[in-house]
Amino acid sequence: MEDLKERVSLDQALEAASMTGMTTAIWARVHPDKAAVIDPDGRVTTFAQLNAAANRLARLFRQHGLKAGDSLALVCSNRAEFVAVLAATLRSGIRFTPVNWHLTVDEIAYIIKDCEAKVLVGEARVASVGPAAEQCPDLVLKLAVGGAIAGFVEYDTALAPLDGSDIPDPVLGNSMMYTSGTTGRPKGVFRPAAVVTPQAMYAMRGYDHETSVQLCAGPAYHAAPLAFDVRAAMGAGVPLHFIDKWDSELVLKTISEQEVTHLHLVPIMFQRLLALSPEIKARYPVDHVQYIVHGAAPCPPEVKHAMIEWFGPILSEYYAGSEGGAGFTITSEEWLRKPGSVGKRPMLLQCRILDEAGADLPNGVAGGIYHQLPPGGGFTYYKDEAKTNASRVDGFFTMGDVGYFDEDDYLFLTGRNAETIISGGVNIYPQEVDNELIKHDAVADSSTVGVPHDEWGEQVKAVILLKPGYQPSDQLAQEILDFGRKTLPAFKVPRSLDFVTELPRSEAGKIQRNKVRAPYWEGRTRQI
Repeated sequence: MEDLKERVSLDQALEAASMTGMTTAIWARVHPDKAAVIDPDGRVTTFAQLNAAANRLARLFRQHGLKAGDSLALVCSNRAEFVAVLAATLRSGIRFTPVNWHLTVDEIAYIIKDCEAKVLVGEARVASVGPAAEQCPDLVLKLAVGGAIAGFVEYDTALAPLDGSDIPDPVLGNSMMYTSGTTGRPKGVFRPAAVVTPQAMYAMRGYDHETSVQLCAGPAYHAAPLAFDVRAAMGAGVPLHFIDKWDSELVLKTISEQEVTHLHLVPIMFQRLLALSPEIKARYPVDHVQYIVHGAAPCPPEVKHAMIEWFGPILSEYYAGSEGGAGFTITSEEWLRKPGSVGKRPMLLQCRILDEAGADLPNGVAGGIYHQLPPGGGFTYYKDEAKTNASRVDGFFTMGDVGYFDEDDYLFLTGRNAETIISGGVNIYPQEVDNELIKHDAVADSSTVGVPHDEWGEQVKAVILLKPGYQPSDQLAQEILDFGRKTLPAFKVPRSLDFVTELPRSEAGKIQRNKVRAPYWEGRTRQI
């Protein structure tokens, strides 16, 4: 009975703390000396240390005049400081924007300025941080993690003199993730109110704060690892093991030796784990793993079958985006009955399948997938009313996906707007690539598309129309790709290039990317 009372009391304290961003403070009292974050190099940060760092950061922000609603940008790899900064923003009312540290200097600077960051926390090993900061005159505080950056204050030095005790007046902070725009610059997905995760969610996923262990094998700056790995570990009060760069055997070894119970993966990670030799797999038992959540990209049925056979029916798939959505999930047991589905029509928020004229389609007929916005409108694309409105129809919005409901109301994805490429679980917007390739002297026009790839799902291909006087050749193709590599992050650079004599255009003169893409997917049932 006493154990039950303690459990109820803890749950109540955590529910209250989640409303003010102080969940980490509760766990720091429950098990202060327990490991909260284990860095890739083995450095351990306890819950007490993590909570104290969050309080010191909150006080530092206030010293520099920051208040609730102000913005912070973080350019940092998977390490404890990432979690501490997140915890600090959650309790100080600050809007948190993690930035992909693989982006170029100009791309990082754009996001810092666009999110109106007053604080920039950057990792010294990311060479682009310093030059990006130089383009952002409105920053009032710049903190350098893991070394020195010119013009920045060193993180540990700034925090050392400050009080680590819990701040008395916490205010729940918010997050704003950036999703690349189909016609150019990335856009922030802005919600006016912070989202509170019910504490019961962690119980539903099987977390036990005494025995569960979380692994984060993907980049924490990405929405899915941030939610399902980092925020989950913080909310459930369990150790978070960080891996900074994918290594299949290292991931499997970590899962086995650290007795990881919970983790988020994407299909390409499944494929790479499955590709390990039988000898390596036999070396690392995984029978203790309780919950693997996956999404971000379609998973080939044969790959998911193999993962379930190896790990057991513990895979939970989700379908959503940074913008939110109706919240589709499907268990392994359901999926085995409905292979390829992403889940049943949700009960709370509706989902509609519409044709190009905006009319509802019956079950069994594929069309655009539209998710109901929650009361109050849900989200907007930050400072971009046109993009916000373009995605909406009568209180519903689309992320550009195509699919259908079967006779039992299970959703199946069949295609996607050609303006999005998902390669290895990462969204790439082809217009960004075209905007750079078109600058090459030989290129008259460019239409970048995603083409089928057995491992990555899709691979980036540039389809190029040359200017008069230029002839297609392997040498010219390589020259154009190298040109793109100068300004594009590596993951956006096309892996191949085709030359064409014409590109299909609409009556308005716009390239019809879906028609450019179609021949590469011919004969395939699924177009994703």
